[in-house]
Amino acid sequence: MNESVTRKRRAALFMTVLVRCVNGGRGALLCGLLLAAPAFAQAPPQLRTHSIAEIIAAMTAEEKVGLVVGTGMPIEGLPLPPEMQGPGTGDVSARVLGASGMSMAIPRLGIPSVVFADGPAGVRIAPRRPNDARTYHATAFPSATLLASSWDTALIERVGAAMGEEAREYGIDVLLAPAMNLHRNPLGGRNFEYYSEDPLLSGRLAAAAVRGIQSQGVGATPKHFVANDHEWNRYTLDVQVSAPALHELYLRPFEIVVREAQPWALMSSYNKLNGRFTSESPALLTDLLQRQWGFRGLVMTDWYAGTNPLAQMQAGNHLLMPGTGVQHAALSKALRERRLDVATLDRNVAAILELVRRTPVFRGHVPSNTPDLAGHAALAREAAAAGAVLLENREALPLADTARVALFGNAAYDTVIGGSGSGDVYRAYSISIAQGLQAAGVALNATLTEGYARFIADERARQPPRQALAPRKPIAERSADLPEISTVAAEADVAIVVIGRDAGEFADRRLTDDFLLRPVERTLLESVTREFRARGKKTIVILNIGAVIETASWRALPDAILLCGLPGQEAGYAIADVLTGKVAPSGRLSTTFPVRWEDVPSSANFPGKTLLGPDPAARGLLASVDRAAEVSYDDGLWVGYRHFATRNAPVVYPFGHGLSYTTFRYSDLVVSAPQADGSVAVQLKLTNTGKTAAREVVQLYLTTPNAARPRLELRGFTKTGVIAAGEAVTVRFALQARDFATFDESTLTWRVEPGQYTVQVGASAADLRQRASVRHRGGR
Repeated sequence: MNESVTRKRRAALFMTVLVRCVNGGRGALLCGLLLAAPAFAQAPPQLRTHSIAEIIAAMTAEEKVGLVVGTGMPIEGLPLPPEMQGPGTGDVSARVLGASGMSMAIPRLGIPSVVFADGPAGVRIAPRRPNDARTYHATAFPSATLLASSWDTALIERVGAAMGEEAREYGIDVLLAPAMNLHRNPLGGRNFEYYSEDPLLSGRLAAAAVRGIQSQGVGATPKHFVANDHEWNRYTLDVQVSAPALHELYLRPFEIVVREAQPWALMSSYNKLNGRFTSESPALLTDLLQRQWGFRGLVMTDWYAGTNPLAQMQAGNHLLMPGTGVQHAALSKALRERRLDVATLDRNVAAILELVRRTPVFRGHVPSNTPDLAGHAALAREAAAAGAVLLENREALPLADTARVALFGNAAYDTVIGGSGSGDVYRAYSISIAQGLQAAGVALNATLTEGYARFIADERARQPPRQALAPRKPIAERSADLPEISTVAAEADVAIVVIGRDAGEFADRRLTDDFLLRPVERTLLESVTREFRARGKKTIVILNIGAVIETASWRALPDAILLCGLPGQEAGYAIADVLTGKVAPSGRLSTTFPVRWEDVPSSANFPGKTLLGPDPAARGLLASVDRAAEVSYDDGLWVGYRHFATRNAPVVYPFGHGLSYTTFRYSDLVVSAPQADGSVAVQLKLTNTGKTAAREVVQLYLTTPNAARPRLELRGFTKTGVIAAGEAVTVRFALQARDFATFDESTLTWRVEPGQYTVQVGASAADLRQRASVRHRGGR
């Protein structure tokens, strides 16, 4: 029934009863008022049945402020200082224990709370709940860098769908993923959680992840917008970057994910950008993100980001997370004093209500708490194998069926499956490399297996309990003396040495004992390769690492090097699949391995400089030690392969590199003339010239007419299906006008320079096998 008609009928009923009551005396009057009460006490509007404008009109000022400030984030075992404690408007633990945060519920208006949870490698929630015998484990998928090494958007979309299904069935409404900042420097502390040094690869893969997550009716949250490429002083760091570098490198992945996937939400970053906190920047969050790119979702802060809640509200940061009492009080005061405009507050409330309407909790979904963990484990295994990169292979892999293996290295038995912080996942189990090889039927040397098991158990027992969100403390590498290595070399057919690195949030990496090999690792590698080579036997190195390490000084020692990254809970099974030849390696590097760290342009001033001394009041993992810091991105556009390819600087392993158990021939490249809309069609023939069925990653790079720009820029890629030995397939690309465009600093617009462009296609940035030219007329 029409609402206005209903109101008129209620009013007519009231007048009729009132007349009768007056004529009937005092008792009748009381009776009439009781009968007419429904005309006065209309039920408040409900979000399910009323417009958002009507809901906002019915909200009190206190309800509006409560909605734009999260309810806080209790962290087990980590007491929070008063300024970080929640506003007392709700407790996320009541919905999903271990979730990252929650918005406030307003039951009288039919507004439920929305639950947010990490993260990039899988759903991070508490595995156990009080007075509940059940477990709530989630699948630990490979880290983003390893997923990126697959270059497989379809695979990553499937992984995203699996994460989304687990989130939905565990009662999560919005997943705080994917993370998609750039690998600007090899020492970036969260590089393992990010995809690549290249913006196109990062953006396309993130878009695939978002599509997958949201296909399950759960929101995705790309993060951290923007230039959050360091962990050092991340809460205060002022990133100074030029307009071309900002738009072409650091903003570009986010633009791609917004335009191609329309995420429900997006997270602004901790850092400042050219003098202003990103979470307080209207130019970034309103003008660029929403007006120019057409983003229609919700913008939230990173946890405890920024210093000015009012400025965040005004900038278009709709939701402050996880929410503190200090923020709530500040906004309430600003509203009373009319410094916070009601229209601005209402705009932000509307964005939150739009999100609420899309969530599983609003749709009435009842979590089953039984996601398909077995199916997702199989997918995690597939993804880890697809991302493994064969860096070197001198007839050492695949392993012979009867090979007896001597397995060295702590990480072979205590494999690092993922990073700490928001990228951690409480999985039911994890499979070490040793366990995976044994399950595949590979015979391992018992002396080493038993020795490492005892050593690792003893060392772990000596460590203190791990603090919430803190990185796992590494244990010293077990040393193997020469007599032991010599004895084992006589018994085994092949040696495998595993080099492992833990990864985590809150700090950047170090050169010593991290980027560089530790002395005990170098001694072990040299001794093992020498003893095995003396007997005509081969050595294989497995890199169980989340980010780039130095390899130039020792890469010639082993006969094969396999990069397995941080492979997730099915690590051992996936690695065994590749080592035994069950899966042909098809991973390709998503970031460059330089000869030296100093060869990377950003090393000149990484991580930056402090402007003030340490804050004596800072404490805990979530506190900023330095009160102010800045870094200038003087490397400009010269990040990763853009620098090395243009300046002919040597690298160990170039961007896009990866070997296979077969070979491919590229031929017959054809490039069309530009169409009326500026697009160009490209196709070539790809032939498997080896003896093993395998997949290939075909990469397309573009060179502009402007010699002052990077010589190579990735403009397309495709991961083929499995190509049989001797089979040929046609690979096609479609270059759009935007793929030819560069950002003009003088006009702050995108433009296509007229002139001749070179299209090059190949297997890496240093292995380009076909080229053609196309002339473009230019334009904006």
